[in-house]
Amino acid sequence: MAKKKETLDLSDRNIKFSQNQQHFQLLSLNLNNMNVEVIEMFENNKRKKVRKMPFGHLPKEIKKQIRPV
Repeated sequence: MAKKKETLDLSDRNIKFSQNQQHFQLLSLNLNNMNVEVIEMFENNKRKKVRKMPFGHLPKEIKKQIRPV
């Protein structure tokens, strides 16, 4: 039997952060593999692309806001 995909929707929280002069907004957190889906933003807040990144690569203050456990 397949595992149920457990995701935490973060789009309603409007959590944004910057890293390496790039701006991101969090969309969701997959609790099975601890990957975060983010939108990479332009400076004028237009969407650039959706990508996945590991939860461990997020800044510490963002991890405290999410608290998945």
